[in-house]
Amino acid sequence: MTKRLLKLLIPALMLGLVTGFAMAQRSWSEIQESGMVRVVTANEIPYGWIDDAGNANGIAPEVATAVLESLGITDIQWTVTEFGQLIPSLIAGRADVTAASMAILPDRCRQVDYARPNSSYGEGFLVAAGNPKDVHSYQDFVDDPSLKMGIVSGADQIDFAQAMGIPQNQISFINANADAPSAVASGRIDAYAATGLTVANLATSSDRVEAAARFEDPIVDGVPVRSWGSFNFHADADEFREAFDAALGEFQATQAYRDILLSHGLSDGDIDAALAASTEELCTAE
Repeated sequence: MTKRLLKLLIPALMLGLVTGFAMAQRSWSEIQESGMVRVVTANEIPYGWIDDAGNANGIAPEVATAVLESLGITDIQWTVTEFGQLIPSLIAGRADVTAASMAILPDRCRQVDYARPNSSYGEGFLVAAGNPKDVHSYQDFVDDPSLKMGIVSGADQIDFAQAMGIPQNQISFINANADAPSAVASGRIDAYAATGLTVANLATSSDRVEAAARFEDPIVDGVPVRSWGSFNFHADADEFREAFDAALGEFQATQAYRDILLSHGLSDGDIDAALAASTEELCTAE
Protein backbone atom coordinates (compact mmCIF):
# COMPACT_ATOMS: atom_id res chain seq x y z
CA MET A 1 0.00 0.00 0.00
CA THR A 2 2.84 2.40 0.87
CA LYS A 3 4.53 1.79 -2.49
CA ARG A 4 1.25 2.38 -4.31
CA LEU A 5 0.69 5.66 -2.48
CA LEU A 6 4.21 6.82 -3.28
CA LYS A 7 3.68 6.04 -6.96
CA LEU A 8 0.60 8.24 -6.91
CA LEU A 9 1.96 11.03 -4.74
CA ILE A 10 5.40 11.57 -6.27
CA PRO A 11 4.16 12.52 -9.77
CA ALA A 12 1.59 14.85 -8.20
CA LEU A 13 4.23 16.52 -6.03
CA MET A 14 6.56 16.90 -9.00
CA LEU A 15 3.79 18.45 -11.08
CA GLY A 16 3.09 20.90 -8.27
CA LEU A 17 6.75 21.87 -8.07
CA VAL A 18 7.04 22.35 -11.81
CA THR A 19 3.81 24.33 -11.99
CA GLY A 20 4.84 26.54 -9.08
CA PHE A 21 8.24 27.15 -10.63
CA ALA A 22 6.69 28.03 -13.97
CA MET A 23 4.48 30.60 -12.20
CA ALA A 24 7.51 32.38 -10.76
CA GLN A 25 7.46 34.96 -13.57
CA ARG A 26 7.98 38.39 -12.01
CA SER A 27 5.89 41.40 -12.94
CA TRP A 28 7.30 44.75 -14.07
CA SER A 29 6.14 46.34 -10.80
CA GLU A 30 8.01 43.68 -8.82
CA ILE A 31 11.15 44.31 -10.86
CA GLN A 32 10.82 48.06 -10.31
CA GLU A 33 10.22 47.71 -6.58
CA SER A 34 13.18 45.41 -6.09
CA GLY A 35 15.46 47.22 -8.54
CA MET A 36 16.67 43.76 -9.59
CA VAL A 37 16.28 41.86 -12.86
CA ARG A 38 17.43 38.39 -13.90
CA VAL A 39 19.06 38.30 -17.32
CA VAL A 40 20.25 35.15 -19.10
CA THR A 41 22.75 34.99 -21.94
CA ALA A 42 24.72 32.33 -23.81
CA ASN A 43 28.50 32.30 -23.97
CA GLU A 44 28.71 33.36 -27.61
CA ILE A 45 31.20 36.08 -28.49
CA PRO A 46 30.45 38.80 -29.62
CA TYR A 47 26.69 38.52 -29.01
CA GLY A 48 26.84 37.91 -25.27
CA TRP A 49 29.15 36.34 -22.70
CA ILE A 50 30.30 36.56 -19.10
CA ASP A 51 34.03 36.99 -18.48
CA ASP A 52 36.08 35.39 -15.69
CA ALA A 53 35.42 38.37 -13.44
CA GLY A 54 31.66 37.92 -13.82
CA ASN A 55 31.19 40.94 -16.07
CA ALA A 56 28.60 40.79 -18.86
CA ASN A 57 29.99 41.67 -22.29
CA GLY A 58 28.85 41.70 -25.88
CA ILE A 59 26.32 43.30 -28.18
CA ALA A 60 23.20 42.29 -26.25
CA PRO A 61 24.42 42.51 -22.60
CA GLU A 62 26.00 45.93 -23.04
CA VAL A 63 22.91 47.37 -24.71
CA ALA A 64 20.65 45.68 -22.13
CA THR A 65 22.68 47.13 -19.27
CA ALA A 66 22.37 50.66 -20.66
CA VAL A 67 18.64 50.28 -21.25
CA LEU A 68 17.90 48.74 -17.85
CA GLU A 69 19.92 51.39 -16.03
CA SER A 70 17.94 54.09 -17.85
CA LEU A 71 14.84 52.45 -16.37
CA GLY A 72 16.32 52.61 -12.87
CA ILE A 73 17.21 48.89 -12.71
CA THR A 74 20.80 48.65 -11.52
CA ASP A 75 20.90 45.22 -9.84
CA ILE A 76 21.32 42.93 -12.86
CA GLN A 77 21.77 39.26 -12.01
CA TRP A 78 23.43 37.53 -14.95
CA THR A 79 23.17 33.82 -15.72
CA VAL A 80 24.82 31.84 -18.51
CA THR A 81 23.12 28.88 -20.15
CA GLU A 82 23.34 26.88 -23.36
CA PHE A 83 21.75 28.63 -26.33
CA GLY A 84 19.01 26.01 -26.57
CA GLN A 85 17.99 26.72 -22.96
CA LEU A 86 17.47 30.48 -23.31
CA ILE A 87 13.77 30.32 -24.17
CA PRO A 88 13.04 27.48 -21.70
CA SER A 89 14.62 29.64 -18.97
CA LEU A 90 12.09 32.39 -19.69
CA ILE A 91 9.13 30.04 -19.93
CA ALA A 92 10.07 28.34 -16.65
CA GLY A 93 10.42 31.67 -14.87
CA ARG A 94 14.15 31.33 -14.19
CA ALA A 95 14.89 34.61 -16.00
CA ASP A 96 13.11 37.87 -16.79
CA VAL A 97 14.78 38.63 -20.12
CA THR A 98 17.37 37.12 -22.47
CA ALA A 99 20.29 39.14 -23.80
CA ALA A 100 21.91 36.94 -26.43
CA SER A 101 21.00 38.58 -29.77
CA MET A 102 18.68 35.65 -30.50
CA ALA A 103 17.34 35.82 -34.05
CA ILE A 104 13.71 36.83 -34.41
CA LEU A 105 11.90 33.84 -35.95
CA PRO A 106 8.17 33.05 -36.19
CA ASP A 107 8.50 29.76 -34.25
CA ARG A 108 10.22 31.57 -31.40
CA CYS A 109 7.69 34.40 -31.48
CA ARG A 110 5.00 31.83 -30.74
CA GLN A 111 6.81 30.90 -27.52
CA VAL A 112 8.10 34.23 -26.20
CA ASP A 113 7.89 37.92 -27.03
CA TYR A 114 10.65 40.06 -28.58
CA ALA A 115 11.66 43.68 -28.19
CA ARG A 116 12.36 45.72 -31.33
CA PRO A 117 15.30 44.46 -33.46
CA ASN A 118 18.64 45.29 -31.87
CA SER A 119 21.18 43.77 -34.26
CA SER A 120 21.50 42.31 -37.74
CA TYR A 121 24.05 39.86 -39.10
CA GLY A 122 24.88 37.43 -41.91
CA GLU A 123 26.16 33.83 -41.96
CA GLY A 124 29.46 31.92 -42.25
CA PHE A 125 31.28 28.56 -42.01
CA LEU A 126 34.13 27.52 -39.72
CA VAL A 127 36.30 24.97 -41.56
CA ALA A 128 39.61 23.19 -41.05
CA ALA A 129 42.73 25.18 -41.92
CA GLY A 130 43.17 25.23 -45.68
CA ASN A 131 39.50 24.26 -46.15
CA PRO A 132 40.38 20.69 -47.31
CA LYS A 133 36.78 19.88 -48.31
CA ASP A 134 36.52 23.16 -50.26
CA VAL A 135 33.15 24.12 -48.76
CA HIS A 136 31.87 27.66 -49.23
CA SER A 137 28.09 27.35 -49.16
CA TYR A 138 25.12 25.35 -47.92
CA GLN A 139 24.67 24.24 -51.52
CA ASP A 140 27.96 22.32 -51.27
CA PHE A 141 26.29 20.05 -48.71
CA VAL A 142 23.35 19.50 -51.04
CA ASP A 143 25.71 18.57 -53.85
CA ASP A 144 27.90 16.25 -51.72
CA PRO A 145 25.94 13.95 -49.35
CA SER A 146 29.19 12.80 -47.70
CA LEU A 147 29.73 16.20 -46.07
CA LYS A 148 28.76 16.73 -42.42
CA MET A 149 27.60 20.12 -41.09
CA GLY A 150 27.79 21.08 -37.41
CA ILE A 151 25.13 23.30 -35.83
CA VAL A 152 24.74 24.36 -32.21
CA SER A 153 21.59 22.95 -30.61
CA GLY A 154 18.68 25.38 -30.83
CA ALA A 155 20.29 27.68 -33.43
CA ASP A 156 18.37 28.86 -36.49
CA GLN A 157 21.02 27.48 -38.89
CA ILE A 158 19.06 24.20 -38.76
CA ASP A 159 16.17 26.05 -40.43
CA PHE A 160 18.47 27.29 -43.20
CA ALA A 161 19.86 23.79 -43.74
CA GLN A 162 16.40 22.25 -43.92
CA ALA A 163 15.18 24.96 -46.28
CA MET A 164 18.12 24.17 -48.55
CA GLY A 165 17.18 20.48 -48.51
CA ILE A 166 20.11 19.17 -46.44
CA PRO A 167 18.97 15.89 -44.80
CA GLN A 168 19.18 15.19 -41.07
CA ASN A 169 21.91 12.55 -41.50
CA GLN A 170 24.29 15.29 -42.66
CA ILE A 171 23.68 17.40 -39.55
CA SER A 172 25.61 16.99 -36.31
CA PHE A 173 24.43 18.96 -33.28
CA ILE A 174 26.88 20.32 -30.73
CA ASN A 175 26.15 21.89 -27.35
CA ALA A 176 28.04 25.17 -27.60
CA ASN A 177 30.07 27.30 -29.98
CA ALA A 178 33.18 26.64 -27.92
CA ASP A 179 33.01 22.97 -29.00
CA ALA A 180 33.07 23.84 -32.71
CA PRO A 181 36.81 24.36 -33.32
CA SER A 182 37.76 20.91 -31.99
CA ALA A 183 34.89 19.25 -33.88
CA VAL A 184 36.06 20.87 -37.12
CA ALA A 185 39.79 20.32 -36.55
CA SER A 186 39.26 16.63 -35.70
CA GLY A 187 37.21 16.05 -38.85
CA ARG A 188 34.06 15.10 -36.93
CA ILE A 189 32.30 17.77 -38.98
CA ASP A 190 33.39 19.37 -42.25
CA ALA A 191 32.04 22.84 -41.46
CA TYR A 192 30.41 24.56 -38.53
CA ALA A 193 27.50 26.80 -39.56
CA ALA A 194 26.98 29.97 -37.52
CA THR A 195 26.72 33.71 -37.98
CA GLY A 196 29.62 35.42 -39.67
CA LEU A 197 30.65 37.20 -36.47
CA THR A 198 30.66 33.98 -34.46
CA VAL A 199 32.73 32.22 -37.11
CA ALA A 200 35.25 35.07 -37.29
CA ASN A 201 35.71 34.94 -33.53
CA LEU A 202 36.05 31.14 -33.37
CA ALA A 203 38.62 31.24 -36.17
CA THR A 204 40.98 33.14 -33.86
CA SER A 205 40.92 30.36 -31.26
CA SER A 206 43.16 27.91 -33.13
CA ASP A 207 45.48 27.80 -36.15
CA ARG A 208 43.80 24.50 -37.07
CA VAL A 209 40.59 26.25 -38.18
CA GLU A 210 39.60 29.24 -40.30
CA ALA A 211 36.57 31.07 -41.64
CA ALA A 212 35.58 29.77 -45.07
CA ALA A 213 36.56 32.34 -47.70
CA ARG A 214 34.10 33.42 -50.39
CA PHE A 215 31.21 32.19 -48.26
CA GLU A 216 27.82 32.31 -49.96
CA ASP A 217 24.80 32.98 -47.75
CA PRO A 218 22.06 30.33 -47.97
CA ILE A 219 19.14 31.29 -50.20
CA VAL A 220 15.75 30.72 -48.59
CA ASP A 221 12.63 31.48 -50.64
CA GLY A 222 14.83 33.29 -53.13
CA VAL A 223 16.34 35.67 -50.55
CA PRO A 224 19.87 35.55 -49.06
CA VAL A 225 19.63 34.85 -45.34
CA ARG A 226 20.09 37.68 -42.86
CA SER A 227 19.18 37.46 -39.18
CA TRP A 228 17.82 40.12 -36.85
CA GLY A 229 18.55 39.63 -33.16
CA SER A 230 16.84 41.07 -30.11
CA PHE A 231 15.81 40.52 -26.49
CA ASN A 232 13.23 37.94 -25.38
CA PHE A 233 10.52 38.27 -22.74
CA HIS A 234 7.97 35.92 -21.23
CA ALA A 235 4.69 36.05 -23.17
CA ASP A 236 2.92 37.41 -20.05
CA ALA A 237 5.50 40.16 -19.37
CA ASP A 238 3.88 42.83 -21.58
CA GLU A 239 4.47 45.74 -19.19
CA PHE A 240 8.14 44.95 -18.77
CA ARG A 241 8.64 44.40 -22.49
CA GLU A 242 6.87 47.62 -23.42
CA ALA A 243 8.90 49.67 -20.93
CA PHE A 244 12.14 48.07 -22.10
CA ASP A 245 11.20 48.48 -25.76
CA ALA A 246 10.47 52.20 -25.36
CA ALA A 247 13.79 52.76 -23.56
CA LEU A 248 15.62 50.68 -26.18
CA GLY A 249 14.18 52.86 -28.94
CA GLU A 250 15.48 55.97 -27.20
CA PHE A 251 18.93 54.44 -26.68
CA GLN A 252 19.14 53.37 -30.32
CA ALA A 253 18.97 57.04 -31.31
CA THR A 254 22.28 57.71 -29.55
CA GLN A 255 25.88 57.37 -30.69
CA ALA A 256 26.56 55.25 -27.59
CA TYR A 257 24.32 52.54 -29.06
CA ARG A 258 26.17 52.54 -32.37
CA ASP A 259 29.52 52.54 -30.61
CA ILE A 260 28.63 49.33 -28.75
CA LEU A 261 27.67 47.47 -31.91
CA LEU A 262 30.58 48.84 -33.94
CA SER A 263 33.05 47.82 -31.20
CA HIS A 264 31.93 44.21 -31.58
CA GLY A 265 32.38 44.00 -35.34
CA LEU A 266 29.02 45.02 -36.76
CA SER A 267 29.05 47.54 -39.59
CA ASP A 268 27.01 50.71 -40.03
CA GLY A 269 25.09 48.76 -42.68
CA ASP A 270 24.29 46.01 -40.15
CA ILE A 271 23.07 48.62 -37.66
CA ASP A 272 20.96 50.42 -40.25
CA ALA A 273 19.42 47.07 -41.27
CA ALA A 274 18.49 46.39 -37.63
CA LEU A 275 16.90 49.81 -37.17
CA ALA A 276 14.92 49.49 -40.40
CA ALA A 277 13.37 46.14 -39.48
CA SER A 278 10.11 45.44 -37.66
CA THR A 279 9.64 42.74 -35.02
CA GLU A 280 6.02 42.32 -36.07
CA GLU A 281 6.99 41.68 -39.69
CA LEU A 282 9.81 39.32 -38.74
CA CYS A 283 7.52 37.37 -36.39
CA THR A 284 4.92 36.87 -39.10
CA ALA A 285 7.29 36.15 -41.98
CA GLU A 286 6.94 32.63 -43.38
